[in-house]
Amino acid sequence: MPQKTPTLNALRCLILAACATHAAAQAAPTPAPAPKPKTSAEVLAQSPDSDWRALDPENTLLMELPQGQVLSMLQALGWRSEMPQKTPTLNALRCLILAACATHAAAQAAPTPAPAPKPKTSAEVLAQSPDSDWRALDPENTLLMELPQGQVLIELAPRFAPAHVANIRALARGGFYDGLAIVRVQDNYVTQWGDPAGEDPAKAKPLSAGASAQLPAEFSIPLQRIAKSEFAKLPDRDGWAEVTGFVDGFPVAADPRKGRAWLAHCYATVGAGRSDAADSSNGTELYAVIGHAPRGLDLNITTVGRVLKGMELLSSLPRGGANMGFYDKPEQLQAIQRVRLLSQMPEAERPALQVLRTDSKTWPLYLERRRQRSGWFVYNPQHVDLCGVSAPVRATPSAASRPS
Repeated sequence: MPQKTPTLNALRCLILAACATHAAAQAAPTPAPAPKPKTSAEVLAQSPDSDWRALDPENTLLMELPQGQVLSMLQALGWRSEMPQKTPTLNALRCLILAACATHAAAQAAPTPAPAPKPKTSAEVLAQSPDSDWRALDPENTLLMELPQGQVLIELAPRFAPAHVANIRALARGGFYDGLAIVRVQDNYVTQWGDPAGEDPAKAKPLSAGASAQLPAEFSIPLQRIAKSEFAKLPDRDGWAEVTGFVDGFPVAADPRKGRAWLAHCYATVGAGRSDAADSSNGTELYAVIGHAPRGLDLNITTVGRVLKGMELLSSLPRGGANMGFYDKPEQLQAIQRVRLLSQMPEAERPALQVLRTDSKTWPLYLERRRQRSGWFVYNPQHVDLCGVSAPVRATPSAASRPS
């Protein structure tokens, strides 16, 4: 392709701009080495009163709901006139102007690229996906929990926690969860359910036949158990793991150097509650993440699945008290009516749902639409994190509604 030879003036502009940039970089002070960081609690505890400010009555709203009060602040954005400003020198201004001229000239000379085709929305990608890219629920690995408020559907992950999932199946078949309760709802964290009297051996509900009281911790599995074709890896960097992606529809993180993989604590992830001992969980107490992904729990608790339907019920329950969200009074407990495996139900009564296969051709198209934002978005982040996307769930289409 023919190239335009830059003029002498344009070259001077570029050289001067580089000089100005280099001079500015040289003038910047070298930062001092950072001291040993304090914890956030220590920073707040040692702060002087002068570092705190009262609320501005003119910029604070109080919204009153039947459940209580919500306080929010209005913040006005603007330049702070008291901040010192550096006055640029005449030479620096000349360099900036000349550099702008050179950049403008180069842009004018560049050929105009052909307009890119309008991308599909994520909804369009899903609507146009073939039925073969979706899978039905496995009745042996799907729980239906019935609450007074509605139904919660949980898909179990036997690949990642085989012993716990087998125990949960035995507990469900024996009716262990029936009549238990939601005992904890901690805001922006978890909703937890189990036996309110479970800490008292004399009052605790006996385990179902075939269930074990003691199980090994299942925080991770060998990475080699996951075939490369099964691991739909994300291209974006994650702060918690070297590799992230999806396996069987579940959010998975991995450490290739240590050869291990694990289910990540994303919104709707279900885990098995434990006490101090690492191997003290057995599936009798379960929880679902209802807030910002607490990834610090990864590799510390056995995760057993994810909620497919009903998160709006678990996340809108009344919050518990100051003791990590546990309910303080018996009347606060939220009743669990019944928990069953779908395999225990007549086929006609089972929820007719499908999950998008994360090893399908539709999945990377859907994922890319979540990474590349357009239309309403002013800024396109071109990034998605592991807990920022989940495998979609849809109602099983009837034969009449399927495209011919």
